[in-house]
Amino acid sequence: MISVEQALARCLALTALLPVQSVPLRKAAGRVLAEPAQARLTQPPFNASAMDGYALAQAGAVGATYTVIGEAGAGHGFAGALAAGQATRIFTGAPLPQGAVTVALQEHVTADGASITLTEAAATGDNIRPRGQDFAEGQPLPAPRLLRPNDVALLAAMNVAEVQVRRRPVVAIMATGDELVMPGENPRPDQIIASNNFAIAAMVEAAGAEARMLPIARDTEADLRTVFGLTEGADLIVTIGGASVGDHDLVGKVASDLGLERAFWKIAMRPGKPLMAGRVLGIPMLGLPGNPVSAIVCAHLFLIPMLKAMLGLPDPAPQVQRARLGSDQPANGARAHYMRARLALSDGIPTITPFDRQDSALLSILTEADALLIRPVDDPARKAGEMMDFIAI
Repeated sequence: MISVEQALARCLALTALLPVQSVPLRKAAGRVLAEPAQARLTQPPFNASAMDGYALAQAGAVGATYTVIGEAGAGHGFAGALAAGQATRIFTGAPLPQGAVTVALQEHVTADGASITLTEAAATGDNIRPRGQDFAEGQPLPAPRLLRPNDVALLAAMNVAEVQVRRRPVVAIMATGDELVMPGENPRPDQIIASNNFAIAAMVEAAGAEARMLPIARDTEADLRTVFGLTEGADLIVTIGGASVGDHDLVGKVASDLGLERAFWKIAMRPGKPLMAGRVLGIPMLGLPGNPVSAIVCAHLFLIPMLKAMLGLPDPAPQVQRARLGSDQPANGARAHYMRARLALSDGIPTITPFDRQDSALLSILTEADALLIRPVDDPARKAGEMMDFIAI
């Protein structure tokens, strides 16, 4: 068995950076920006009013009066220029008229026909958004980055209509086992409902990849070969189950017959000991355990980092954080233990408490968990209050 760290390094070594493609901005959310996008204009493109009020030709003290000679609104600027003692009515986002140096809030003046009087002082520069305050023409949005809605808004404001992104990885997902039937079917007394493939597909799509869910492969070499044949064109093959040493665990054998170049098999962790990785049919392959929790935990630790690496995102490894332990824990053994746990704030400090039940078949526990407490190999007994490493899930 190899360590989790060694296994992750070998998984990442199987990946390759995917090519770049151009997509319209409307399709850019959730994609990974591969090349910096440069602003095609300056924002704001003019000195603009930040508030509703009056643009004044000069600053003024309380009691100063001005003659209102026009109006400026968003998209409807005032064409003239202000001279001393003059003002224009102005609204938020409108261009500042030529000659204006400040904007007095509408609630800070009294109006009498075409004349206004300041009830509060107006200083030069008040309530003005200067040209280029947000960004200047040519300013880049750095890459690589996963484009969030906020980024898409910025790109739109920068007048960027298309962006260069990494192609989405295509992940072929193969659940295996005679015991599995799809949700909605009627299982026999000796069968269960397939759930792992749905979880893995959801994780893959949330990571910015495309999930291709293949038919369930039954526990025969012929059926496994048939389903492996459906992986053509995928960037990554993910098998679920069948990677252990039982008489019906045939994934490794069939993959080997198909030319598997194995990177490793078995890791010193729980849940997830029978994890396997390599390259088959020229495609990177990750063989997840069949137990539901084992499959999903291993997907967090290995599958998602592989996808991040393919997309060119920096630091693809899971981000380890620190929290205070919420309960006493016994010593750990010869395998690193990634314990399902719940995070909470106690006195303003993150506190992590593992669930008492850690059986790798208990999805009901996993759905309550929002973190994995990391117990290293041969970690001694720990007391509540000690600081521990964890990964958010």
